[in-house]
Amino acid sequence: MKKIILMLSILLASCTKDFQEINTDPNGTPVALPQQLLAPALVSTLTYNMLRNRNFNNELMQVTVDPSDAEGKVFRYDYRATWADYLYNGWYSELTNFKDIYKIASQDLNYNKSYMGISLICQSWIYSMLTDTYGDVPYFQSNLAKDSSIYEPRFDKQKDIYLDIFKKLEEANTLLSVGTVISGSDPVYGGNVQKWRKFGNSLYLRLLLRLSGKAEVSDSCIAKIKEIAETNAANYPIIASNDESAILRWTGVGPYSSPYLSVREQDFRAPGLGSFFIDHLAAWNDPRIDIPTYGTNNINRWGIAPYSGTFQGIPSGYAPGENPVKKSYFYSNTSASSLMTEPLTGMMMNYAELKFILAEAAVKGWVSGSAETYYNDGALNSITQWIPTWPVNIKTFLSAADIEWIESETPDQKMEKIHLQKYYALFLTDMEQWFEYRRTGHPVLPQGSGLKNNGVMPARMTYPVYVQSTNPTNYKIAVAAQGPDEISTQVWWQKP
Repeated sequence: MKKIILMLSILLASCTKDFQEINTDPNGTPVALPQQLLAPALVSTLTYNMLRNRNFNNELMQVTVDPSDAEGKVFRYDYRATWADYLYNGWYSELTNFKDIYKIASQDLNYNKSYMGISLICQSWIYSMLTDTYGDVPYFQSNLAKDSSIYEPRFDKQKDIYLDIFKKLEEANTLLSVGTVISGSDPVYGGNVQKWRKFGNSLYLRLLLRLSGKAEVSDSCIAKIKEIAETNAANYPIIASNDESAILRWTGVGPYSSPYLSVREQDFRAPGLGSFFIDHLAAWNDPRIDIPTYGTNNINRWGIAPYSGTFQGIPSGYAPGENPVKKSYFYSNTSASSLMTEPLTGMMMNYAELKFILAEAAVKGWVSGSAETYYNDGALNSITQWIPTWPVNIKTFLSAADIEWIESETPDQKMEKIHLQKYYALFLTDMEQWFEYRRTGHPVLPQGSGLKNNGVMPARMTYPVYVQSTNPTNYKIAVAAQGPDEISTQVWWQKP
């Protein structure tokens, strides 16, 4: 035994001797630069978002139905604890990269101030998704194991997280008022710092709206919405066209290949489309599923395969044993028109979403301007994001589809109308459809007899099981404060 220990000691000494000198590039820097970290962090974050959007958000929100009587089917609200780890681990991993961008960039304020602003926007984006998915999460002490040896971070209250996110977005707006970034390092805006600034302020509006119904912060949130959108708009530029939407457009070259290509083709087309999702589009004669005019290879813009010449879906939440026939589905083909190779699937936030945010604010009297105009603009840009040359007048389209704006309708009817269109604008955007449904209850989704969780939409994901053993004290404090670690426990902004 002594000989074995001695040999191991020698081997370890040999392996570590001159390790730093041997493994340092003499022609480069031992520290990654912001322009080297940004693109990989964005690609990785969107990979997590897109894959869980596909198999979790879309199943909850009746975009798709993965038909089976097996246990653990999300479309039945049959949640399994194993769903928790992927986003939690992935998002925190990328937060380390974005925080490194800020830290390294802060050492060169003349050139890298813009990278600091972009980092703050991306941190705000990820933290908002984390807290909206899980509730109270580590925030102020997160990602500090390397620098501060904090291995068991406390869980912070969602209210405190949101208020600090707002501070980050304020700082980003100031940092990005001037400056530049290397175009090749930025796969979202190609180095256009002002477009990043507009995204940051548009994200700010999204998150302010999310808290606007919470009594203890509603007044300040509503006032800030009005300031950004109206009274101080010059100092808070926001997304102003589809070209300014925050989208990482997949080119298929190098690292910019869609994460959907990692899904086997037979798995990608396995879920059928939900009736709720496809029936509206079919009834409206929506151009995004119109084959003859806009399609290629007999597949439409969203890569939806017809069924017997029409578009039909599966009712979501059906009871075990009913076994409905799969009909329309998302086509899978890596060499033809399908979402697997679609450049626009790297969705972070689009112009149409912003218009629907303003439409809701106008209905509630928080901003001036016509709610009808915002609504029409949102519906138009939701379509032209995908079909820029669409020739139809939006009012004509909405009237023919019987979804035109009617000023005499009740506020709740107007909310349903706005959020039904917003539902389609949020297609492919991480978990936003789920977040907005939890906030508003719109659009109203049909409920099948096979739903679990008492037929109530899950309010959150549970924490990963390993957190209970790796951070037990803070886990217990969080559960005691927020409520049981169950999918039925509402997060702070959902609670009355």
